[in-house]
Amino acid sequence: MSRILMVASESTPFAKSGGLADVVGALPVELQKLGHDVAVVMPRYARIAWDQTESAFDNMVLYAGRFFYRVDIRRLVHNGVTYYLVEAPYFYDRPELYDEGGREYGDNHRRFAVLSLAALGVAQTVFPCDILHCHDWQSALVPVYKADQQHANPVFDHVRTVLTIHNLGYQGRYGKGCFWDLGLNSGWFSPDKLEFHGDLNILKGGLVMADWLTTVSPTYAREIQTPEYGCGLDATVRHQSAALTGILNGVDYSEWSPETDRLIPAAYSPADLAGKRVCKLELLREFGLPADDLERPLIGIVSRFVSQKGFDLIAGLASFFEENDVQLVVLGSGEWRYEQLFNDWQRWLPRKVGVWIGYNNPLAHKIEAGADLFLMPSAYEPCGLNQIYSLRYGTVPVVRATGGLDDTIQEDTGFKFSWYSTGALYDSLRAALGAYRNRDAWRERMIRGMKKDFSWAVSAAAYSSLYGKLLGGV
Repeated sequence: MSRILMVASESTPFAKSGGLADVVGALPVELQKLGHDVAVVMPRYARIAWDQTESAFDNMVLYAGRFFYRVDIRRLVHNGVTYYLVEAPYFYDRPELYDEGGREYGDNHRRFAVLSLAALGVAQTVFPCDILHCHDWQSALVPVYKADQQHANPVFDHVRTVLTIHNLGYQGRYGKGCFWDLGLNSGWFSPDKLEFHGDLNILKGGLVMADWLTTVSPTYAREIQTPEYGCGLDATVRHQSAALTGILNGVDYSEWSPETDRLIPAAYSPADLAGKRVCKLELLREFGLPADDLERPLIGIVSRFVSQKGFDLIAGLASFFEENDVQLVVLGSGEWRYEQLFNDWQRWLPRKVGVWIGYNNPLAHKIEAGADLFLMPSAYEPCGLNQIYSLRYGTVPVVRATGGLDDTIQEDTGFKFSWYSTGALYDSLRAALGAYRNRDAWRERMIRGMKKDFSWAVSAAAYSSLYGKLLGGV
């Protein structure tokens, strides 16, 4: 089997801003179960206690043109996976990962250039590898620096690079002046490499130079080759399409499963759904909603309140909730206008709408377990996890047919609409409510969803096959 060195800016349980951390925290564990030797390179942020680590390599010097950086490499082991942490307090000892107060750190291009350089240093010293697997723009310079600095280094002769695109909307785009901080010669600032409409685009460099590209769902792999979803890089992605694979993210069923979830009031399973009724009753009570009729449909939302997640469509559903005998529970935070929208709905329809603004993981579990339907009408969704959690909890998803939502939800397990409009969403919800009235058929729909397998083991097997292909296997 292969030696895989993953490079990422975050990983659970050490640092997390989104789904990227969940992937980097879970995928290496599953790959090791398949016989691969996997390690991860990431920054040692201030939130990772120094005294929990040990020295792996001291005083590593990284060169970027006229600049050089001294870093230490620290080591710790979690869930059997070794993490090599880049010790550079001048870059990583900050309160947040990428920004503060809504403003991005002005030296992020240098911070993550150093991460990429350090990964190549680790691959030369403490963890020689077969595959350098990079994640998103923060590590997209790894294949660039490998081609620029290490093209004559025999250590890297047989090393292949993989770049996973978790969300093409985040590209590491900066003004032209930032290019010179990377220590690359001027030939790299060209339209076929890192130049993008006069700016530096770090992700573009990785897209061009990596040996293989992956995204987090098959449908998203197709979508990002179109102007609608390509975020300006669709032509670049199309050019690399022969080396592009969509591999659906997995979920951690040890945390998200109603049979074993300790955060919900009652356990249940496809064979015995009685506990779900208990979960619904307690959820209504927690949100202060009437629990006089448990046959009344309860719709759940757990999300960031941003337009990408379809909240501009949801904003047009006021009449739907006014006219129909349904209830809605909402958990999340984000843009002020959407927070205000739900607060207004709660005051307007206090017997139908319950709202919690903020982050609350136990409540997220309770919504997945207690709701009858889960609403996720995203404008685009590279993979998505909540719809997969909903399936396992027997909470039927209503989603837009895009990205991973389209790949994971079928007509016999949920409800999908294609056209991005409030009208299409309204019609899909009405169809769901009509189906809900047939309780026997609804129960069968729930059970089909609960039996679906989107575990990390399935995703890891796909990555393992890809690695074998890149290294000359079958």
